[in-house]
Amino acid sequence: MAKTEAPEFKRDFDALYGEPEQMSPLVTRVLCKNPSPFTYTGTGTYIIGNAGTVAVIDPGPTVPEHGAAILATIGDRAVSHILVTHTHLDHSPLSAWLKEKTGAPIHAFGAHGAGRKGGLEGEAVEAGADKSFEPDAILQDKDVIAGEGWTLTAVHTPGHTANHLCFHLREENTLFVGDHVMGWATTVISPPDGDMKDYLQSLRKVIALDVDKLAPTHGPWIENPNRFVRGIITHRRMREGQIVRRLEKGVHTVDMMVKEMYKDIDPRLHPAAARSVLAHLIALVDDGRVYCDGQPTLEATYTLV
Repeated sequence: MAKTEAPEFKRDFDALYGEPEQMSPLVTRVLCKNPSPFTYTGTGTYIIGNAGTVAVIDPGPTVPEHGAAILATIGDRAVSHILVTHTHLDHSPLSAWLKEKTGAPIHAFGAHGAGRKGGLEGEAVEAGADKSFEPDAILQDKDVIAGEGWTLTAVHTPGHTANHLCFHLREENTLFVGDHVMGWATTVISPPDGDMKDYLQSLRKVIALDVDKLAPTHGPWIENPNRFVRGIITHRRMREGQIVRRLEKGVHTVDMMVKEMYKDIDPRLHPAAARSVLAHLIALVDDGRVYCDGQPTLEATYTLV
């Protein structure tokens, strides 16, 4: 069997803000102008359906111009469902506004923190959380949402957040993956809402679906999805190996690991990198491979068992 390589990320995505982009016969994307080190070129809102009723996936942040662009793209069609992959400020806040404008109910796995295992109570780490989000309808794994000419199945994929959902468009065998998989960079796994063990398990769940394409909320679509996702798993295992090797060399804190492991990336991303390192360490502690002096936190000291 051929060795699985780490994924090749694409960072040559052309941003076309506020204009409808026909991605496939059933899918139109409208890109919000909210670029950042975490959103890449911005939030891509998807409109599913080309006649009758449509669904909207990830309305995005509260940016009036983006809302107007979404409504202009929808035109005189009715919106039957507003679907939210997860409750981060670049994905869910505009859903309430869009509901007021269209009358469509908001569907999601739940409010922020829904499905969370707990841990790290009281740690102020969720600046990007949409804690005011309230869905009208709760979606569970394998629930089906349908409209004229399209069928979407909810796929619960915890890891990036506990309440993360993907949506499988059956007619085109395309999976809308939110932030679960991105073509331009790795996904941030930030405890307590992020969970590395859940994330790896959810990636395997995506492989089992055997879809033709992945449609992230940020950046380009992903061709050859199973190979790409296997590469993501390989990349995460490589990161875990880097952490173990640093523990072997006497590097016992998250801060020192980040300085060594991420010295070539944008320093603005170092706090997020620290949280991903912490997610790996929590998984290693949970597996009994690493010892922590108390609760696993950013400030704790870690040693190999």
